[in-house]
Amino acid sequence: MTVLIETIGLTKHYQAGEGVVAALKDVSLSITPGNFVAAMGPSGSGKSTFLNLIGCLDSATHGSYRLMNEDVAALSHDRLADLRSRRLGFVFQSFNLLPRADALANVELPLIYRGMPRRQRRERAAEALAAVGLADRMHHRPTQLSGGQQQRVAIARAIVGSPDLILADEPTGALDTRTGLSIMALFQALNQGGVGILMVTHDPDVARYAERVLRFRDGRLIADETQIPANVAKALEALPEADDAA
Repeated sequence: MTVLIETIGLTKHYQAGEGVVAALKDVSLSITPGNFVAAMGPSGSGKSTFLNLIGCLDSATHGSYRLMNEDVAALSHDRLADLRSRRLGFVFQSFNLLPRADALANVELPLIYRGMPRRQRRERAAEALAAVGLADRMHHRPTQLSGGQQQRVAIARAIVGSPDLILADEPTGALDTRTGLSIMALFQALNQGGVGILMVTHDPDVARYAERVLRFRDGRLIADETQIPANVAKALEALPEADDAA
């Protein structure tokens, strides 16, 4: 079986004054391509630290992490940046969009770092925006978009490079219920298309749309559970009618 992510004894310590805080302790697991995984736990449980390590945004104190069978700790800075750019896509609660750039320019950004020619990257960015239902909003700036539309732009930016895995940190946390469900419907559709998803959430109603739930507490992985994902479409149908689209 192909393994996308494998960690063995993954541990992260932070210096806090004269002491040391163990943010993550001895986490060992594997994630296969196409998994939809939710990481849950209270504040300070280690779930966001785990996401940052998997996203190569931070380095482990102890233990090992292999991404597509490559030992992340052994990679050069340039190789690590290239691997992160080509294999991973990122979605954050705060969207992290450039306010003066339109949706198309925001989605193009990862392809600029790859050195892709302008015409090709604009075509790819337009395709990604169409895939998230924003073909008619590509020349709008973030301030001209709703919160749900801004998150869709962020998702388009995450998928434009055809990543193997999307890392999402509380992607529905700043959204109302209907808009959050529409984002989860989009994630389920992307996952059914073969894109893996690792999503941090504190909300059990959001986690039930994943097929696997990792539970963290005090820096440790205390449970690794599989489940039948709930149907987002049915949840959306059960909501009262709304005037505003996500």
